[in-house]
Amino acid sequence: MQISRRDLIRTSAAAGAVIAAGGVGLADAAVAGTGPLARSTTRTTVLGKGPAGVGGFAPVVTQPGESYVVRGGLGAKARAGRAKRRGSLLAFAQISDVHIMDCQSPIRAEYGESFSSSAYRPQELLSAHVADAMVRQINAVRRGPVTGRKLAFTIQTGDNSDTGQYNELRWNIDVLDGGTLRVDSGDLTRYEGVMDQDPDFYDPEFWHPEGTPLGKADDAPRATYGFPVIPGLLDAARQPFDAVGLTMPWYAVMGNHDGLIQGNFPHSPAQNATAIGTSKKVKGGLNRTVTADPDRRILDKAAWVDEHFTTTGTPDGHGFTKENKAKKTAYYYFDQGPRGLVRSVVLDTVAPSGDQGALDNKQLSWLLRLLDRSKDKLVVLFSHHPLSSFTDENLSALITRELLARPQVVAWVNGHTHTNQIWAHPRKKKGKVVGGFWEINTASHIDWPQQARLLEIVNNRDGSLSIFATMLDHGGAVEPDLGSTDPVQLAGLSRLLAANDWQEHDENRRGARNARNVELLLPAPKFLRPKKKPKKK
Repeated sequence: MQISRRDLIRTSAAAGAVIAAGGVGLADAAVAGTGPLARSTTRTTVLGKGPAGVGGFAPVVTQPGESYVVRGGLGAKARAGRAKRRGSLLAFAQISDVHIMDCQSPIRAEYGESFSSSAYRPQELLSAHVADAMVRQINAVRRGPVTGRKLAFTIQTGDNSDTGQYNELRWNIDVLDGGTLRVDSGDLTRYEGVMDQDPDFYDPEFWHPEGTPLGKADDAPRATYGFPVIPGLLDAARQPFDAVGLTMPWYAVMGNHDGLIQGNFPHSPAQNATAIGTSKKVKGGLNRTVTADPDRRILDKAAWVDEHFTTTGTPDGHGFTKENKAKKTAYYYFDQGPRGLVRSVVLDTVAPSGDQGALDNKQLSWLLRLLDRSKDKLVVLFSHHPLSSFTDENLSALITRELLARPQVVAWVNGHTHTNQIWAHPRKKKGKVVGGFWEINTASHIDWPQQARLLEIVNNRDGSLSIFATMLDHGGAVEPDLGSTDPVQLAGLSRLLAANDWQEHDENRRGARNARNVELLLPAPKFLRPKKKPKKK
């Protein structure tokens, strides 16, 4: 949904003037989350699954929007009248686990489908179209739906590519920057992968949108789960399309799928040779011949970071610095908000192997030194992994203690789980909760519900802060034309397929109601609390 110029002017006027000490003043309509800016978000409508049809295949339908659930638990009270006192400090968008994918790559391990739902997805060939549709929606919203404050940036919190190939990362950067891109590799005249109709390698476990080869049985997705036949889809998905690009700065975080083969395995010369070669392993220990492509080469961390400097978007390097290039690291920080009040700290939580989170001693020391230099800032951490996904529980506990010892840390924003979740981390003093930070974990673009988050930080000017989190459905068609080659229609088709992925039937990726549209309360650090008036003598 596009916001009209009239609505934008009306809402901007209602937002009021910038107040030096507290940010932007808020209007009642914006606070209620019902103004024009909220109409493009799940505040007014949300996409869900409709009644199941043949084989359980369900349409995507529009459902009533979700209001904001107020969450406490960190020692701050929801004081009456705070809506009129608030000042906006920062608004931004988070996208996560985009998994832009070369689904024809020889290094893809679809043969592991029986024990990992991430080895293959029926919607995977449309990953870039989904990213473009989310960019379109973020651009349409433009401002925080609660505060009306302009979105300062978009940050993608890891697994931006699926297996760290050069072409995957290039597509990721290009779809966020904007321009013409073609998500195709190898033989540009045909699709070569597990969903084609090659009778010698036809596997009924995978969806074959073009139908069944002569003499073969229908695949299980169509025969059992009601998936459709869509002639021409494999060609449509590979055609060039024009990505609109974000109209704001964007920042990047490294995830395990960006730094490891299939998100688990360390790079090696042998793995790289497979990626750029002609032999693709399939089930039964067989290999099929595919067309080689040097752009499938695997990037190490230094090369992955360096590629972000080849961009038409802003900022140059998308957060990564010359120091990152020189030291071959992927962690950094930047400041936003009034007078740079909010410090965003980006961590690299990719382990040397495996899909769980990690943080080495060097980076931990850097983080603690930075936090100690940030006592006059509000600090928001960003990473791919949540604390619950760290392999070393002692390390996770240590990091938590260190963060709780620093009241300026207000939130940790991450992804990885593909599920909307929010955890409170309370700080206690003499058994009483006196503060803490919120951990905000957001769903993916590759799996249902294919959502992003909008986050707004406000000063309630009563000794408390609020962090508003609003889920955002992407701009793909709700009822897609299955025969269309339009990228918006293809993004909608991806969402429909994701909603019906038979491997995900038992998952609740949307998360609990209190992990979606929420107001998260916490005490303000001392430097943001109202000064007490001296008592009269």
